[in-house]
Amino acid sequence: MNISKFVAPEIIFGQGSLSQIGESAARIGASKVFLVSDEDVISAGWVDKALHYLHAVGLETEIYSSLTSNPKDFEVLEGARHYVASGCDAIVAVGGGSPTDVAKAVAILASNGGELRDYEGINRISRPLPPMVIAPSTAGAGSEVSPFAIIVDTERKLKMSIISKSLVPDIAIVDPELLRTKDAKLAAATGMDALTHGIESYVSLAATPLTDIHACKAIQLIAANLRRAVADRGDMEANTNMAMASLTAGIAFSNAILGATHAMTHQVDGLLDQHHGEANASILPHVMEFNLSACPERFKHIAWSLGKDVRNTGQEEGARLAIEGIRELIADIGLAKGLGAMGLREEFIPLLSRNALNDACLVTNPRNATVDDIEAIFRKAM
Repeated sequence: MNISKFVAPEIIFGQGSLSQIGESAARIGASKVFLVSDEDVISAGWVDKALHYLHAVGLETEIYSSLTSNPKDFEVLEGARHYVASGCDAIVAVGGGSPTDVAKAVAILASNGGELRDYEGINRISRPLPPMVIAPSTAGAGSEVSPFAIIVDTERKLKMSIISKSLVPDIAIVDPELLRTKDAKLAAATGMDALTHGIESYVSLAATPLTDIHACKAIQLIAANLRRAVADRGDMEANTNMAMASLTAGIAFSNAILGATHAMTHQVDGLLDQHHGEANASILPHVMEFNLSACPERFKHIAWSLGKDVRNTGQEEGARLAIEGIRELIADIGLAKGLGAMGLREEFIPLLSRNALNDACLVTNPRNATVDDIEAIFRKAM
């Protein structure tokens, strides 16, 4: 008997849906909201809008924005102390993957105590978390629907993966309007993250028919819209489709988990403080090459989802068209550089590879990978 679970929060989607953030927070029992964001989102005016809607329903607020693009353990610790001291009883995040991950990690420490390392891995959270509402400002991370919090351990210089159904927010508010204020480079990088989510969840060992629907739809939407979204940040049709792609990819990987690309990029991000999506762009085609023999029929379908004509191709030939399609897209959106250009050096590879072997995302990779395999992929991605 095949038994699977599928989880997702309440989702509010559409242009102007940020207006629902106050009503949503009140509905889950908030009286004083801890609002997590970053300086770029604040400068763009989205936090002021969120505050307006929160205050309109009578909620008090406390803002926390002391975080970086790859959030660190000490930033979470500071946030948790701030949350407790301010007497908040709910958490709202407005921003990309970084504010969302910090919000989730703050929720863990504020309610469960201890250190973040105590929760690294799968299902190590024992006490209920404060209610959470998430409004993403990028089309990439999918954190608004995911059971993941990814935080840099500054001592070990790696990203910890904390995975628990407790981390799935109560309400996700996806407003494509928020994407307009992100520049082309960030649109490219976050879009690449969403695409990697779609691909890795589709070939995951934990994939199910329900996750497949979302994964494939995400790949199709990104193939049709990411180039447009990068070329014209005011293209609201492309932005709306990318917001939906990020959301559906997030739903897919939240239930099917990911694979070797994310197990590896978590290590690169922790060491070099690069944007996660750029690291994905460097590594994904090489992981696809490695995984191709494990599920060629799935890669052939990915090629079709990318818009490749696979009607008269054999299984392996069609599967390889998926890798070709990914390389073309990466080049078109300006992310075709290797890890060496990001600052990765040969001497880092053995440690990164050993750390990747212990990342929870590797468990669902469709092909078993040894430390030597991972080292070889890192070298190809240089």
